[in-house]
Amino acid sequence: MTFNEGIRTDPNRVKTSRAGTGAAVGGIGGIIALLIYMFTGMDLSGVMGGGSTQEQAGKDLSHCTTAEAANEHDECRMVATAESLDVLWSQALPQQANIRYQAPDFTVFEGAVNTACGQATSAVGPFYCPADQGVYLDTGFFGQLESQLGAENAPLAQMYIVAHEWGHHIQNQLGFMGQVNTRQTGPESGAVRLELQADCLAGMWVRHASSTIDPDTGNAFLVEPTEDQIRDALTAAAAVGDDRIQERTQGRAIPETFSHGTSEQRMRWFATGYSGGNVASCNTFEVAGNQL
Repeated sequence: MTFNEGIRTDPNRVKTSRAGTGAAVGGIGGIIALLIYMFTGMDLSGVMGGGSTQEQAGKDLSHCTTAEAANEHDECRMVATAESLDVLWSQALPQQANIRYQAPDFTVFEGAVNTACGQATSAVGPFYCPADQGVYLDTGFFGQLESQLGAENAPLAQMYIVAHEWGHHIQNQLGFMGQVNTRQTGPESGAVRLELQADCLAGMWVRHASSTIDPDTGNAFLVEPTEDQIRDALTAAAAVGDDRIQERTQGRAIPETFSHGTSEQRMRWFATGYSGGNVASCNTFEVAGNQL
């Protein structure tokens, strides 16, 4: 998707950090951890260290103030995406769920980051920490999305990743996250339902992104997505399906260990959010297991 000319963004919306030179970053490294734990938004104790790492100032985002910057630079795209998500959810949550939206923190980090859920490395992939209501992402993941997972590193694919993590924050506000035992796995588990709901909420944001207005300028944040751009987001959703990941890493899919849903499910629930366009259409917890 393309940001409309004329919008203005606030680089202070996003925090940045990077691991200090020589810092002990801990946690599990490598592509296996990335594949297994990306997009969790759940209990990350198994892949996060209990200590902390020395953090320094991250990327300078002072140039991230215009649509042109957001369309050209990944880090600026994160700023603009966050602001669009904030505006949409500040309207949708009160209207559809009678809940006041509380914006999550959003940190773009390099190497490793300290969170209330523990210390995480870039190998964890993008994640949401319920304990501090923060979204965390290393933009270097976008290259891995293409080179190692087979998805297109396209703007809407990147935005889908952020919107999915925002979906976990919305689930937290709605109370779904606290009701799920994320250590239980399986094709009908609460963990899978939580992830598919976040995909659906991401699709809902894409549906409304081109009509979400920048309150400072009166311009819509984004141009309406094309079919090819929607396909990019669906490809990213498919790339992180449990079956696809397990087939790549283990040679076969093991349904009883599923925690995120299959590629088909992740694409279908993203499409459900896009077509339904509201929170009610994304209630995966009211769907029978054989229809999930």
